[in-house]
Amino acid sequence: MSTRYVWVNDSLIPADDAQVNISDLAVQRGYGIFDFFKTIDGQSVFLEDHLDRFFRSAVLMRLDIKTSRDEVSNRINQLIKKNNLSDSGIKIILTGGFSEDGFNIAAPNLIITQHSFQIPRTMQEHGVSVITHEYQRQFANAKTLDYLQAIWLQPVLKEKKADDVLYHSNGLIRECPRANFFIVTKDDQVLTPESDMLKGVSRKQVLEISAATYHTEARDVTLDELRNAKEAFITSTTKNILPVVQVDGKFLGDGRPGAVTRALAEKYNGMIYGS
Repeated sequence: MSTRYVWVNDSLIPADDAQVNISDLAVQRGYGIFDFFKTIDGQSVFLEDHLDRFFRSAVLMRLDIKTSRDEVSNRINQLIKKNNLSDSGIKIILTGGFSEDGFNIAAPNLIITQHSFQIPRTMQEHGVSVITHEYQRQFANAKTLDYLQAIWLQPVLKEKKADDVLYHSNGLIRECPRANFFIVTKDDQVLTPESDMLKGVSRKQVLEISAATYHTEARDVTLDELRNAKEAFITSTTKNILPVVQVDGKFLGDGRPGAVTRALAEKYNGMIYGS
């Protein structure tokens, strides 16, 4: 088995040798940010968009990253070359740093990891089911390390035999813990939430693809609109476009992926994998 390498600050080292001090705020308080993207056939997918969000998240969370954007990009490319993984997932982490009092932000630690990662290159046919849960994520515009609510809900998902959870607050749907959410109305309008949620990179691409064919809006979307939708799907780096066929135990439409979802998935997959 070949050695896998990671970056820890300025050092490119074997993953088995990587360490982080237990005084880091990421360990002590769960304070930090990250971003995650994939490579396909050795090429980064939407890297610039992910770096945009990573550096934006750092500003929002008051983390002073000393490494320049160009240098982060350079380290990612070196890591891809060193590990020689064709299809992979790359995570960029910025921690709260080694805090003397365990509460105040210190000099952040930059960690970049890579692992083999493959998902089907065609849309999943059977779709997934979600349950709704009232919750508003803190610092919703930043991609933080905080997934407490999502992890805490995992036993509930298993109990209800659901695949994912959709957060909502004040009667408006927001996002899934690791994905953005879209609905398709009965007259083929494509809608996705716009406020108090993390704007995903895949979401951005799907909005552009959808607008070329369908009336498409990023705006507040109500729970009632979700319940009356004929289709729904989620988007993320790890899921591409994934049909949602059931919400809170009730089927959307005929309980199968709809025509609009299929058409968008075909275009999106063609864009990232090639026609």
